[in-house]
Amino acid sequence: MTKEKNKLDFTLLNIGYAKHDGDWNFKNIKSPFARIHYILEGEATIIFQNTSIKLKADHMYLTPAHVHHGYECSSTLSLFYIHIYENPERKSSIFDRYIFPKEIFADKFLLELVKRLHSINPGRELSIYDPKSYDNSSELMKNIAIQINSPFALEAESQAIIQLLISRFLAGATSRIPDVDKRLSRVLDYIDDHLHQQISIDALADLTFLSKDHLIRLFKKHMDVTPMKYINQKKIEKAQLMMLVDDINIQEISFKLGFENISYFNRLFKKMTGENPTSYKRRIGR
Repeated sequence: MTKEKNKLDFTLLNIGYAKHDGDWNFKNIKSPFARIHYILEGEATIIFQNTSIKLKADHMYLTPAHVHHGYECSSTLSLFYIHIYENPERKSSIFDRYIFPKEIFADKFLLELVKRLHSINPGRELSIYDPKSYDNSSELMKNIAIQINSPFALEAESQAIIQLLISRFLAGATSRIPDVDKRLSRVLDYIDDHLHQQISIDALADLTFLSKDHLIRLFKKHMDVTPMKYINQKKIEKAQLMMLVDDINIQEISFKLGFENISYFNRLFKKMTGENPTSYKRRIGR
């Protein structure tokens, strides 16, 4: 795996302080944005598909992009929240390469970093806490406009703070691909580099000198899905982010992601997100 694949390249979307009183209860969240929460005091729970985590004071929590989750809070809770997203032009997501811990102890240095990030990014607070309301294009465009007009020095400092925060989680992360198996790394690199094209199992098998059946078994063992499901999943996730960030029509998005048949793209999008691209685009305000 090249160093280029491991680079952190995040943009700040939202940061703010919130105090809840039993009103932080949302289900079925799946967003193209990653979330970091720094808990100051109180209790709540983040619910994932296979587990739930009780939030504790002086701890920081990371929820990668495109992960199904929800929140439950029945009492008071105060926290800082940070929403970030990876550069849409980036070929490989760091979350595809590493399994990150969801919880880490947060020392006073991290708290000062979060406070500093908050202080140099005014106006990035959420106006409403329902993810279905704030995960939309108008909210994103507002924050991108703020970012564009931010002094370069403060933008550079924000990028550095985000990298430091993510690096603390990265210190406890494990590679999804064992170092001893370079074949799977080559497959992932190839998928990342050719996501804009049609990708066949035959091409991946030739790359690894494995039979198609052996490749599928190896891939599923480490990635929990078959190669084709992984490829389609990455294409649709990329399409969702492109719809949010770029002013681009659905047909152009499908072609940019290697779909020759827009009807197939529409069917696959609906299968993976629960709604067709036109409805999704309309809902996010595009």
